[in-house]
Amino acid sequence: MSNPSAIATVTATLQNLLTAVTTNVTTKPPASAREGGTGDQLNVFLYSVQHSPAFRNAPMPHQSRDGERPHPPLALVLKYMVTAYGQNDDDVSGQGLMGEAMSLLHDHPLLGPSDIEGITPDSKLQNQVERVRITPDTLSLDDMSKLWSSFQSAEYHLSVTYEVSVVLIESDRPAKTPLPVLKRGEDDRGAYVQTGLVPPFPTITGVEPPNQQPAAMLGDTLVLGGHHLVGDTVTVRFRHPLLAAPIELPALAGGKDSQVSVQIPDDPTAWVPGLHSVEVIVATAGEQDRTTNALSVSIAPRILTIAPPSPIATVDGDATITLTFSPEVRPAQHAALLLGDREVLAPDHPAQTDTLAFLVTDAPLGDRHIRLRIDGVDSLLVNRSVTPPAYDSAAQVTIT
Repeated sequence: MSNPSAIATVTATLQNLLTAVTTNVTTKPPASAREGGTGDQLNVFLYSVQHSPAFRNAPMPHQSRDGERPHPPLALVLKYMVTAYGQNDDDVSGQGLMGEAMSLLHDHPLLGPSDIEGITPDSKLQNQVERVRITPDTLSLDDMSKLWSSFQSAEYHLSVTYEVSVVLIESDRPAKTPLPVLKRGEDDRGAYVQTGLVPPFPTITGVEPPNQQPAAMLGDTLVLGGHHLVGDTVTVRFRHPLLAAPIELPALAGGKDSQVSVQIPDDPTAWVPGLHSVEVIVATAGEQDRTTNALSVSIAPRILTIAPPSPIATVDGDATITLTFSPEVRPAQHAALLLGDREVLAPDHPAQTDTLAFLVTDAPLGDRHIRLRIDGVDSLLVNRSVTPPAYDSAAQVTIT
């Protein structure tokens, strides 16, 4: 996980990315960014650092260096303002520069390890579990005016704002954990001591989607294995960076100490396709609620309809395939159609939607299996409930 230099690493990484547009990329406050300059210039200014509510009190799903459960990381959302200055402060030149910068950031919504590594020494940002996303953060004209007025003598220039999240900075606070108890009895305070080497607190050790699937879909029932999972009330909590708040679901009746089950509701507008973390909250009367560690589970998109119905005719060698699916994709998510062994990127989707149209240039003729990939999680093409496993015949198109 990252250390405190991760904030500076994000800024330096954005600066390095934008050098593909112009070599003159600065990171100064707007009041002093243009001092003595007349050529093309981009300025990247970090104007706000905020806590991420989605990760604020959530320990990361791993163990610390000493084998103990770590304290929650410092989870941050960074807000940047990118300002364009044209040659000799010419507006047309500046607008062209801004277009190139926005196009680059639009095509580069994730900061991968290769982008981050080596930018600053030892930040370890490239090793964190959650990916760092670049998301447009549109300010109203009034908010933009207030932001620029806070820079005192700065003269307004064409600007756009972005949100970069999430940056997770590891806590340096030492964690404590009791030693395993080897025999039944009382401790030095007279309290009851549980015997055995299994830690006496709720823990989940695995998450199993149905039919040995690699991912779950809306409507599926997940089985979570572990120990100490029995209580008066058992709740399963799901988290995703794009959810405003975690989703909490009651565990299904019939749970055991070593296993609980939960059904994911078929609510395509509330859920987000992609990688989620899942944890269990065990509540018992007279005791403090206890929360397990967190594990990862993928929520796969389900293709509902394909239009036009197969066969799909090409026009000048190109074909348009429109998919409706569940759950809905969010504007910040990366979506692609996998047609056979080809990947076709989705068009821009500025609003949450359940429909995307893919233009397949030089479309391959014949029968092709299709999948929808959102943030690296594919719709399920293989039916694993039969022996041997078989391709889903509904996820196939014929191009003529």
